[in-house]
Amino acid sequence: MVVSSSASSPVRHFGFLLLGNHSMIAFANAVEVLRMANLLSRQQLYSWTVATVEGDKTTASNGLALADAGSLSDLDACDLVFVCGGVEVQKVISDEVVQDLRRRAARGQPLGALCTGTHALAAAGVLDGYRCAVHWENLVALRESYPKVNFALEVFVIDRERVTASGGIAPLHLMIQLVRSHHGNKLAMAISEQFIVDRVRDHTDQQKLPQPEFVGPGYEHLVEAAELMAANIEEPLALSEIADAAGISLRQLERLFHRYYHVTPAQHYLTLRLRRARELLSHTSAPIMQITVACGFQTASHFCKAYRAQFGHSPSDHRRQGGKQGAIHLVAAAEAGARRTRVSRAAAGGMASYAS
Repeated sequence: MVVSSSASSPVRHFGFLLLGNHSMIAFANAVEVLRMANLLSRQQLYSWTVATVEGDKTTASNGLALADAGSLSDLDACDLVFVCGGVEVQKVISDEVVQDLRRRAARGQPLGALCTGTHALAAAGVLDGYRCAVHWENLVALRESYPKVNFALEVFVIDRERVTASGGIAPLHLMIQLVRSHHGNKLAMAISEQFIVDRVRDHTDQQKLPQPEFVGPGYEHLVEAAELMAANIEEPLALSEIADAAGISLRQLERLFHRYYHVTPAQHYLTLRLRRARELLSHTSAPIMQITVACGFQTASHFCKAYRAQFGHSPSDHRRQGGKQGAIHLVAAAEAGARRTRVSRAAAGGMASYAS
């Protein structure tokens, strides 16, 4: 299967800084999407450089090591540099890593993180004032340690020139979204089909939340309330009904949502309904009025106003563009970076160095 892309498309060069005990699944999922984009398009749309702090191989959490990794300076010409973290990441966030990330941020190089690599960006102070994603196991602790950073529950977050993904296969979904923003929906969908991904998650999807044993008292009531909301989209329940069913007061419900979700119960419920609407717009041909009703809105005007406030565009615009819109603000920065002269060490797949 060959999917064409514009012949004038710039080659985008991504960098991956592997920290000790990094998550191999997170790193591999990110790189494989880039490889598949090149394969299916029969063009070199992407190249990548892999580096470590020491400029030598570093071992992943599964015990495997990637040979012939580059050094920090090899990442200087990249359009975007991802920090790849894993278990006990706090032990490998050295002063050298922190200083390197600050230097890159100061020169305007877009930065990203996979899995617990977000911890390194936060420690360097380059996430202050940004929204970001991190594996749910680390959410509570990092929110306490870095109050200036907005740690979100989403699977991945793209906030201006910061691009972060939680662990596991979340980087695969992030990279497919980036490919979509660069080269269109057709190539993105072809990649997902090759990897047998039946549903590509977008920037509005949330990751698995912490289990009760990882958080404070009352969390089980929050889970029950959230499940009730998700199960009652077409005919939304009153918040008082949800609180009663969960066995808590309305005030307690509000406190739990504020503590763990950082939103009100009403905001969370509205977001669930709008995400359902987005899925229906993307994957069905149902009329907008039908989607309005299916997602619990009384009028199309109310639905369209709420949808625009949430996603920055109308339902009609979303459908007209084939569902490609999203909060992807990296494109301009990446295109600007693509114009820089690059002298790089290309990684797997025989990627050659290039200059633009």
